[in-house]
Amino acid sequence: MTSTYQQQLDAKVARITAQFSEYNPPSLEVFPSAEQNFRMRAEFRIWHTENDMFYAMFERNADNEKQVVEIKDFPIADKSINDLMPVLLNELKAQEILSSRLFEVHFLATLKGEMLVSLVYRCPLNAEWEVAAKALSEKLNIKIYGRSRGQRVILTDDYVVEELQVFDRKYQYKQIESSFTQPNAGVCQKMLEWACQAADHSDQDLLELYCGNGNFTLPLSTRFNRVLATELAKSSVYAAQWNIEQNGIDNIQVARLSAEEFTQAYNAERTFRRLEEAEIEISSYNFDTVFVDPPRAGIDDETLKLLQRFERIIYISCNPDTLHDNLKLLSQTHKISKFALFDQFPYTHHVESGVFLEKI
Repeated sequence: MTSTYQQQLDAKVARITAQFSEYNPPSLEVFPSAEQNFRMRAEFRIWHTENDMFYAMFERNADNEKQVVEIKDFPIADKSINDLMPVLLNELKAQEILSSRLFEVHFLATLKGEMLVSLVYRCPLNAEWEVAAKALSEKLNIKIYGRSRGQRVILTDDYVVEELQVFDRKYQYKQIESSFTQPNAGVCQKMLEWACQAADHSDQDLLELYCGNGNFTLPLSTRFNRVLATELAKSSVYAAQWNIEQNGIDNIQVARLSAEEFTQAYNAERTFRRLEEAEIEISSYNFDTVFVDPPRAGIDDETLKLLQRFERIIYISCNPDTLHDNLKLLSQTHKISKFALFDQFPYTHHVESGVFLEKI
């Protein structure tokens, strides 16, 4: 590791260790990132000058004024993104129909070599644009997706299929344009393995809240009898169901419910037609573990009270502050048996962390 990366990682470790010391966790397990080429996503503005255009990002100067910075390469992004950036830019410049009013370019790459490029415009996209974009897609062997206000043009697909390895098994994941995916695939694989090791093996069932596209759901399903996963976003539910079928897994059901709605259903406070339509009977499950990977805002109090009823909790967090706050309640009934830091976002202050809690 370079001294710069090691220093920033050491600072995160020291910060998280001090922040959570009041809960007396075990020694922090640290999972570093690759120092370069770790991001599978990159988004750039396209800055137009009188005779040229380039990839751009913005930074603040000493007077806190926003300045345009030309981006010729992006070392933290996957090598495939860096290789494509100049080639794509030259192709776009060569055709006015593709470059005119182009506002942003988004790259979504995969470890298995697929690439989706989203071109975002400040003008409507017509049939001529579609012909030119389709030709470019075929020439560069990439997927291209066009967007403008109120318009989406899908030439082939609006997704890529990622392949992540967890121990000795590979899983296929549909990753849809504009939907959340883990940006650091290398660290994501470490997170999946850590969660599976924490779960060990159980002859009972797993409840998962905030399952997204099934990122954790698929490998965790090998550790339990059955899995009931919940997710509210329709696109994520669709992707999760596709992923379950694509990977030939038969012990997972997905309920389109928010965490708050599931709590109401579990407590028999409300009935939901969505559960009936999916033929999901919550009472048929014998849960001993709950897995949560909530948004940055953390978990609401009613859902935290639900979590307290389970023997084991696996909690992955993208915000240590809300995790720390949620542990004020969870630590009343559970102790931290495993504690991890995943450096998902090197060179930033952001930290991904994980705790495995067991009932006292």
